[in-house]
Amino acid sequence: MMNQTVPHLTTALSGPLHLVESHLQSHMTEIESWFRCQWKHVKEPFYTSVDIRNAGYKIAPVDTNLFPAGFNNLNPTFESLCIQAVQLTIERMAEPIDRIMVIPEKHTRNLYYLENLAVLVEIIEKAGFEVRIGSTLEDLEAPKTIRLDSGREVVLEPVTRKGSKLQVGDFVPELIILNNDLSSGRPAALENLDQCITPDLNMGWSTRLKSTHFAHYQAVCQDFGKHISLDPWLIDPLFRNCGEIDFMKREGESCLEKNVAALLEEIRKKYDEYDVQCEPFVMIKADSGTYGMGIMTVKGVDEIKDLNRKQRTRMATVKEGQKVSKVLIQEGVYTHEKWGDVDSVAEPVVYLVGHSVVGGFYRVHSSRSANENLNSPGMRFEPLAFDDCCISPDKHLSPDAHANRFYTYGVIARLAMLAAAREMSGTTPAAAASNSSECN
Repeated sequence: MMNQTVPHLTTALSGPLHLVESHLQSHMTEIESWFRCQWKHVKEPFYTSVDIRNAGYKIAPVDTNLFPAGFNNLNPTFESLCIQAVQLTIERMAEPIDRIMVIPEKHTRNLYYLENLAVLVEIIEKAGFEVRIGSTLEDLEAPKTIRLDSGREVVLEPVTRKGSKLQVGDFVPELIILNNDLSSGRPAALENLDQCITPDLNMGWSTRLKSTHFAHYQAVCQDFGKHISLDPWLIDPLFRNCGEIDFMKREGESCLEKNVAALLEEIRKKYDEYDVQCEPFVMIKADSGTYGMGIMTVKGVDEIKDLNRKQRTRMATVKEGQKVSKVLIQEGVYTHEKWGDVDSVAEPVVYLVGHSVVGGFYRVHSSRSANENLNSPGMRFEPLAFDDCCISPDKHLSPDAHANRFYTYGVIARLAMLAAAREMSGTTPAAAASNSSECN
């Protein structure tokens, strides 16, 4: 494998640096045994990407996406891991599957997204399945071939429904993989099908809430922390949410202000406990939606009171113009990772297929600071050079050595994916935790 630049941590404000990495490294056997037990009780998502922030004193996920759209940014060296993970995940479905349809977003002009789609289809084909792309574009009446800068091409075909099955032409798949996050709603054509659909329609952003996911993640971390004697806060971002809010009409602000103040105080107490010399902050996010929209950084209640019209407008809607009516108030986690000679801030994004870590990349931004959202215009992606697929730390190296840091990221990503699996089950966080109590 070619040598790759890997971000370094700036540690001046990092508190007890390496605490998480070294603890996970020393408990690898218990961790892997615990994960194996968990998979007996839940059905994992088909694929997942997890945004992670490493503050040195704390490492935690800040977003979990069940419709990942960055397969073109993965290190191609580890394509074989993706292929094997696809085979294993589909085998675990215990269904006779040979033909697969991928239903994409409607981003026909977004060439980066189409590159992702082309790579995803290529991986599934190499795993031994026949694949077609079924588009839900209203004006698509015949197959459309789009040639990409990489030399790849994607062929979009119009989807038709006959009875309780979807097909393209005469191609009738046994499995439908959604690469469309359903932000604008659940298409009627996808309802009540006899075919398997993954991820579940209920996990689309028209119905899914980030607060529900992080409630499950919190429960997962409590179980995990007890199992390996780790304070869950070190891997779990605190959060709160409140009722309806309308940023343009300034309705619901008092609830927002109250919860921001309470969460900041809660963070300060943990900072005091671990002697973290940083200023607490929170991220206010739309409770559903993706693409880094509807997010702002807040260090004090006055910042909410003083929002200008431009800021309110930016928070009022997300992807496809969907109105924001609920928000997640999440503990802000600094990123102390830097990339390149100009020290651009960076954060890892880890990809999983089934419950296997298959790679990832760094999201890098040269004009954002360590406490800001990096998923915004101006970001770029750098391949993440995983060692041994994040599974095998090297006890002879320092806790922050590349292999050990990547192992840590893989553990955090799998915890987030496990939370999503429990979320998919439709049970409450407490009930889901109870179902897997034998693992602790």
